[in-house]
Amino acid sequence: MAAPRGVLCAGMQLWMGTHPRGDAKILDNRVSQKTLGQWIAENQDCLGSKVKDTFNGKLPFLFKVLSVETALSIQAHPNKELAEKLHLQAPQHYSDANHKPEMAIALTSFQGLCGFRPIEEIVTFLTKVPEFHFLIGDNAATQLKQSLNRDSQAVASALQSCFSHLMKSEKKVVVEQLNLLVKRISQQVAAGNNVEDVCGGLLLQLHRQYPGDIGCFAIYFLNLLTLKPGEAMFLEANVPHAYLSGDCVECMACSDNTVRAGLTPKFIDVPTLCEMLSYTPSPSKDRLFPPTRSQEDPYLSIYDPPVPDFTVMKMEVPGSVPEYEVVALDSASILLMVQGTVTASSPTAQGAIPLQRGGVLFMGANESVSLKLTVPEDLLVFRACCLL
Repeated sequence: MAAPRGVLCAGMQLWMGTHPRGDAKILDNRVSQKTLGQWIAENQDCLGSKVKDTFNGKLPFLFKVLSVETALSIQAHPNKELAEKLHLQAPQHYSDANHKPEMAIALTSFQGLCGFRPIEEIVTFLTKVPEFHFLIGDNAATQLKQSLNRDSQAVASALQSCFSHLMKSEKKVVVEQLNLLVKRISQQVAAGNNVEDVCGGLLLQLHRQYPGDIGCFAIYFLNLLTLKPGEAMFLEANVPHAYLSGDCVECMACSDNTVRAGLTPKFIDVPTLCEMLSYTPSPSKDRLFPPTRSQEDPYLSIYDPPVPDFTVMKMEVPGSVPEYEVVALDSASILLMVQGTVTASSPTAQGAIPLQRGGVLFMGANESVSLKLTVPEDLLVFRACCLL
């Protein structure tokens, strides 16, 4: 049991894990190693036997806290095969050869774009937003309308054609059309008209943050989700998404591979993104990923995505419970304190560790930890682990 410190990036990300771009520092001065990656390399059994063998002696997940004030890029994550290829071709942009499925669990009201909208919604925007229609072009727009009553392959082909037309538009033309749209919506807002039917408020917000950016038009393709605290979305490989605002905990395979196409000053790879995406429309409610409640522990909820790399557990313990046991698992875990003040102790630890909001604790495999409340307020703790 040790208290690592994450890496704070650009004022909005706290990384907890062993990725080379953000190997967590160990704050416990009784531990000789300086980073979590170094400690795990020298204490392989802490991973758990299955995890150690399956993931070649590496911690398979990366745990983060995100505080999103300005929208993060329109992006998707490659599958393993594509990740290996991209890393080989352009290691300066794709820093490792791993896939990056990820899950975001809201801490506050959290807004994001996730997956393609139902075709009917996109077709409605093509009618209501002439600037959007202009960038896509008559042929691609007609193809999309005609795909409405056809099979999923025809839908995917038409959707790819539309999205690619948009994303590959000339910068000058994008800026012209976006300025026309912003002007028109701004005038409607000034006249007191409701502009929700064309996502007017969101469009103006994104344009303020990224003037002239092609990503502003992506809102007409992608589902808009607003998660309440505790609600989650899971992003498998090739799903287009963007985080817009709010705070969340995020867990993913240990990778930093992101293919971006808009709302960012970073490297953009439009051809790769348009080629790799999963063009499968679905209603926004289908993008929610609900947890299961534990049968044994009334305070425990489990977010268990369909990938082997990670699982997240949420522990909500009322302040009236003086002590809570975090049970042993055959996997290394990272605990994150979101709310509450406790002292953590374990049979293997040299002494108790005080933890409060923002505290991070690494637990070795088959190790249990007891959390004693030192202030009688409700406890909210997240635990990232690997349940093979």
